[in-house]
Amino acid sequence: MKLLRLKITDPKGFRSLQAGFEHRFRSEWDLQEEQGFAPFVCTGPNGSGKSNLLEALAAIFYHLECIYLENLPDSFRFEEEANPGGFRSETATPDGFEIEYLIRPEDALKTKGYDGQAYVRIAKQPSAAPKWFLLNHEEQDSAVELTIGQTLARQLLPTYVLGYSSGENEILSLPFFKMRFVQFDEYDQALKQQLPYPGRPESRLVYLDSGFSQAILLCNLLFQDADALTPFRDDVKIEGLREFRIIIRRSIEVEESRIPAFGSQDENKRESIEEIVKNHPALSAIEDGTQSKRYRVNLVHLLDGGDTTDKVISRLMRCATCWYLDEASDTLYLDYLVNDATRRAFGENFDFEVNRSPIALFQAFQVLLTLNLFAVSDSLKADLYQSDSHYVSETVPTLASDERIMRFKFVKFRKTDVAEPVMLKNLSDGEHQLLHTLGLCLLFKNTQSLFLLDEPETHFNPDWRANFVTRLHQSFNGSDGQEMLVTTHTPFLISDSRPEKVLVFNKTDDVVSVSHPNYNTMGASINKITMATFGKRETIGGFAQGKLKKFRQDFEDGKDKEQLITEINRKLGDSVEKVLLIKTILDADSDNGVEGHG
Repeated sequence: MKLLRLKITDPKGFRSLQAGFEHRFRSEWDLQEEQGFAPFVCTGPNGSGKSNLLEALAAIFYHLECIYLENLPDSFRFEEEANPGGFRSETATPDGFEIEYLIRPEDALKTKGYDGQAYVRIAKQPSAAPKWFLLNHEEQDSAVELTIGQTLARQLLPTYVLGYSSGENEILSLPFFKMRFVQFDEYDQALKQQLPYPGRPESRLVYLDSGFSQAILLCNLLFQDADALTPFRDDVKIEGLREFRIIIRRSIEVEESRIPAFGSQDENKRESIEEIVKNHPALSAIEDGTQSKRYRVNLVHLLDGGDTTDKVISRLMRCATCWYLDEASDTLYLDYLVNDATRRAFGENFDFEVNRSPIALFQAFQVLLTLNLFAVSDSLKADLYQSDSHYVSETVPTLASDERIMRFKFVKFRKTDVAEPVMLKNLSDGEHQLLHTLGLCLLFKNTQSLFLLDEPETHFNPDWRANFVTRLHQSFNGSDGQEMLVTTHTPFLISDSRPEKVLVFNKTDDVVSVSHPNYNTMGASINKITMATFGKRETIGGFAQGKLKKFRQDFEDGKDKEQLITEINRKLGDSVEKVLLIKTILDADSDNGVEGHG
């Protein structure tokens, strides 16, 4: 996938991006000159709109994903009635936009040029449904409007849209967070209505946060070869996965008021609670010798069928070194002592030989982890789908560890610089961040995906920041089907990028603009980038700069020059600013006929 153009046509704009905001990511010349993978590096002052560009892209593809999902949650129906475009503008999606990109569909379209890729334009006017156009139709010289059904739409959308944000910034996470509930509702509806379920989410938005980071790491360590894991080994010193446990709480107690949702969808058929429980395989009555009526639901019923079926939990059981079912709590414990046999088992059970990818295993984890949203009420989910708040996650109940449906425990691996196995939780913030971001790239490296990384290097030391772009290239290993946007305040990322790949954001009078640096950024020094792109001419900290300014004032006030130079050398480390001040003092001595210090 290659982004070409984005324009916001919503009269209200979107976040800090004003109505009419437009950016062209590539020119025809850029497409001809471009070779291999290179991320777009978005930089500029805080609050200049760079994160909002990533959110706009995430929101647009969230919007399009939902329109063409086969299993759209019932909570979305109100939006279809209010707006034929599928969404209302207050749901944190621009109500008007134009987006153009290149993508290679699975089935050939009649296209010309662009190496067989489809040149797609999607245009949505306010309060209208999106229109799709093919701009490089083989038999037409102008744009051809496409009749889009679910099958073609799925081929012309990115294979996955992948998000990561460091710290507490939830701007980027909102559309991903909503999609996580769509994925839960997809399974929940299949469970209640006893429908088939494929064992993976239909939608393809994935957001990496702490809940999914262990899944990403385990998938890579179980499937990737030694060369692919070079960044993990060189930087974090990970030598290999040692062991881990998966705990699956199969069933939970539910209130009687929630039982009717599992009954017949025929409004003319009236079923008693007892009939519903008797007829639904996921429901059971709790027999405790009392007169009170209590019920349980097996939330993983569609994923579990014993160790001989092809369902998700069955495959995980076949890969386990040992497993145990605690019947009292209906909790399944799966333990894995990782060796070559373990890896072969995962490969055989999760399509390793088919696509040489750990994505199938990740999707299995994704479904199980999403079940941890079971405690969210239908009314709260309906509110979340309509929300444009940055704080929606704060309204969702946080479950205690032992209340979750699925969790990882005792994830241990070997490090080359530590004698005993190390727990994942013992790693530093920077180590976690490196494993998360590079792990996301490794996992989806062979897909036509859009990666949106919001300040992915905030916890890195200077050496890791300087090598981050190199590590990205190593992770993708020559694959160029993916697109990536990275926001940063780090000059190192700019120094590893060509000017056309550096997007400098500026906001003046509530108008966001994007430009390219007017100098060659590739290989430029950090000082050059700091001065030219960030507008900071000093190479030292502000507090030290204040001390330097005081020394300059002392010089201008006539303080003894030799004493002043001695004090400057004693109190300040080496810097260009210090050298220039001492030179000014020495030159003044020379001008006055005084022999300077050598």
